[in-house]
Amino acid sequence: MEDVSLREIGRLGGMLLIIARRLGLLDGDIPDYSLADVKDEFGKAACPIDPDALLEKENPVGYLVEAEEISDQSLEMFIDILFHSDLGEDRKAALLDDALAYLDAKGYFSFRLHSLSSR
Repeated sequence: MEDVSLREIGRLGGMLLIIARRLGLLDGDIPDYSLADVKDEFGKAACPIDPDALLEKENPVGYLVEAEEISDQSLEMFIDILFHSDLGEDRKAALLDDALAYLDAKGYFSFRLHSLSSR
């Protein structure tokens, strides 16, 4: 029960950060970086997912969920990372829409991703 409470507190904290950022109370909290930086960090962390290969797939969100069996929170973080990279705007929007459709269908509301979709 404590784990659930702590996760919810963490999600609320994330929501408050998003609101504060949108109100202009926080600036510079989200870094901008290249896809090469993302790939390099994944390599350092020994992450088995290759961002280049993943983005070449027809349905990257479906692949992450079905083949890699990542959690809803991990999917949320991964899309957030890609959204703030130098990936093309059309590709970012498509990935974000796919992730939101998947998460919303499961009943998992992502304040973070929904805040990105309204920009």
